[in-house]
Amino acid sequence: MLRLKAICPFSWRVFHFRPFSCEPLISQMEKCKDEEQVFDLIEKNKAILSEEQVGCAFNTLWQFQKQKTSSLKNIECIRDHPQFLTLYNLTVNKMEFMNDDNLVNVLYLTRQFAVEAHDPLVEALVTEAWRRLERFDIQVLSKFSSCLVDQHLYFSPLMGKIADIVHRNLETIQDLRSLSVLMVSISSLTSQHFQEQLVNKTECLFDTIDSSQVNIARRIVQFLRNIKYSYYPLLERCNKMFLSNMNNLDLESISKILSLYHSLQFHSFEFVLMAKKSLTEMIPLFDHPASFVKLFVALGPMAGPEEKTQLESTILLMSEELTGQQALAVMGAMEEMETRDSRLIKKIASILHKNLDNYKPIELLKISQALTCLHFQSKELFVRLRELLLSYLKISVKPSEISVLVSAISMLPSPRLDEAGISRIEAVLPQCDLNDLNSFATSVLRWIQCGHMYLDNTTGKQLKLLQKLDHYSHQRLQKYNNLNLLWEELRSLKGDWFAESLLEDTIATLQCLMDQINYINVAGIASFISRSNYLNTLLLDKIASVALQQIEKIHPFSIFSIILPFSILNYDPPQRDEFFGTCIQHLNPYLSILDPLMLVFLGFYLAIHEYFPENLIKTIFNIKFLGRLDSQLELLCSSLSTRVQVRLMELNRAVCLECPEYQIPWFHDRFCQQHYNKDTGSLNGAQQQIYKMLAEVLGGMNCVKASVLTPYYHTIDFECILDKRKKPLPYGSHNTTLGKMPEMHWEPNTPRVGSRLPPGTERIALEFLDLRAFCKNVPHLKGKSAMKKRHLEILGYRVIQIPHFEWNSMVLSTKGARMDYLRECIFGDGKS
Repeated sequence: MLRLKAICPFSWRVFHFRPFSCEPLISQMEKCKDEEQVFDLIEKNKAILSEEQVGCAFNTLWQFQKQKTSSLKNIECIRDHPQFLTLYNLTVNKMEFMNDDNLVNVLYLTRQFAVEAHDPLVEALVTEAWRRLERFDIQVLSKFSSCLVDQHLYFSPLMGKIADIVHRNLETIQDLRSLSVLMVSISSLTSQHFQEQLVNKTECLFDTIDSSQVNIARRIVQFLRNIKYSYYPLLERCNKMFLSNMNNLDLESISKILSLYHSLQFHSFEFVLMAKKSLTEMIPLFDHPASFVKLFVALGPMAGPEEKTQLESTILLMSEELTGQQALAVMGAMEEMETRDSRLIKKIASILHKNLDNYKPIELLKISQALTCLHFQSKELFVRLRELLLSYLKISVKPSEISVLVSAISMLPSPRLDEAGISRIEAVLPQCDLNDLNSFATSVLRWIQCGHMYLDNTTGKQLKLLQKLDHYSHQRLQKYNNLNLLWEELRSLKGDWFAESLLEDTIATLQCLMDQINYINVAGIASFISRSNYLNTLLLDKIASVALQQIEKIHPFSIFSIILPFSILNYDPPQRDEFFGTCIQHLNPYLSILDPLMLVFLGFYLAIHEYFPENLIKTIFNIKFLGRLDSQLELLCSSLSTRVQVRLMELNRAVCLECPEYQIPWFHDRFCQQHYNKDTGSLNGAQQQIYKMLAEVLGGMNCVKASVLTPYYHTIDFECILDKRKKPLPYGSHNTTLGKMPEMHWEPNTPRVGSRLPPGTERIALEFLDLRAFCKNVPHLKGKSAMKKRHLEILGYRVIQIPHFEWNSMVLSTKGARMDYLRECIFGDGKS
């Protein structure tokens, strides 16, 4: 022992004077009570801090920030502290020696402290992480990917490399938390096949997570939103997790989930109802603009009258403190809320005006839309908005951005575009997808509608532009050989130009690709056909065939979309009963949990097609269900709420008339009286013409009634009564004023019209059918008009339908020919 001490005196002294080991210093950092104490330790030990201690210092500083509310956070002060620079320099020197976890964690925390993405330290950390990428474990890889997302590197080669690593190792990944982070990060770089693999893997791992891990579920929904895939099985499982943890969800989480559901068009009545309750309770808790704006945006669109008034009055008080982005968010919510508070609209518009120079093109479009919807008028604001949009248009080269700018300009009071603007559009047309082309066409049509106000030659140029849009659109359609790629562009297309110029070619392209229709895309294609009003029996037969063959793979929530075109277009597929029966049987187990609104629409459209499944009808006309529906109606905007109530009334009417054996009572008298009292009705030009001719044919104005309400509140254009000798019977003093909606002249619940008439007489209903009653491409009667005819016949009418294409044909071009046509319809051999 003495010999050892003699040999190593120097070593002993060195050991004695070494600084504290890493453990004691880390322990000291962890015991610090504020950031200053941490910075003191860094200053005293900067010469000997190890890479592990550098990581610990970052962690400790961030823990203090996390414990503070957003208003008390002092990130800038921390970042600008002299000892933070010391930590910065130490990181640069020691990053090469950091372990993988520490390296990525330090990168993550530098961004939390608002160190810019282009800062040399951040760039060096990213480069070092890239060098090690292949050896990262799944947890480190997921955290690194989120750092890249924070730097907006969604499409970078580095993110592509991460996507490749995930793809190669997907089978071995068992950590859903890390995988969910990676899925969100790489979602922009995934193929459809890879997306399906990720969804399947997520389903396999879902049961491995605890029911309280809400953030994992939220990221899964975010991934589905990013890839535009409403995959119901996963959405349902995530939704159950959200519902079971509702008491623990904060404003940020609820707001995010509502936004994701809206984007995916996923309806969860239970979640919205519980979210509304939680958010309403939060109203008194927030007095800071940033938090209250988030609450306003989330709660406003589904708030009741009292909550809406409270939200609007509070945001008005806070308005002076709002930033430009906050005012934009508030204005968007006000548009959804259909706000009519002129003071609030004016105040938020003034904030937008002050910040116009700071908004991106897409934000300027949102402003234009919102101001138009809210009927706001300000010449000064609109002039400045137009100047700004035109200045962006002069320098923009991206087709999507140019279409946004042009669309915004077309909404303003002076929607014209000069020759330079038109040239800018023409230059990008070869690069445009169908959405951009449709947006341009919609804008051009707005200009043409306003063209009569101006005396220049811009309308001619706009018509030529419209021709070019037609050319490039047809050209683009012809290039498609993949149905899913085509569907991506079609899913949101609508408008007059598309319907008139492109629809026929689009349907033809879909028919060419219909062998690619499968259980994944069948609901989307069916929904598109429903919107198009275009009858293509080959496509509809294919949809029915896919539904029958692959029904087990189709989620029940998609059944409504699949059934819809058959009802709207009044078309029976082969094996009609098997098709509808299979669809309803697949849906039956879900009737109790299906969104009430969706169930009402489903029942109504099945009724159009003379299909009344007893389980479905009894589920809807049930006190408990109707109570749930009432609760949901309180969450909807007034227009949608009214639409749902009208559909419920029409379903109630159809069941009473067509399925009396179900013994469902008629309970919509009061609703119908209020509804029809608001709408006095009026006759259009063709109807007035028919009315006068009918009076001549029948022998006087007192022999025909216009705008008649029947029992169960069907409205018919004209009514007349013939006795048993086919002589018109006069109505006497009960006739109505032309163009006014009369009171219903029979008691409600009258089972048949004929029961009040002398034997042998018949009551005739004459209906003028405009183009809305027929399919777009063929004179085939659509479902609602066919159902109305059935109902009138059940009520005892002989129904005469006068199609617009017959009335306006060359054969009936003279008054005499039209008079003969009406006589033949009324007095002939029952021709209708």
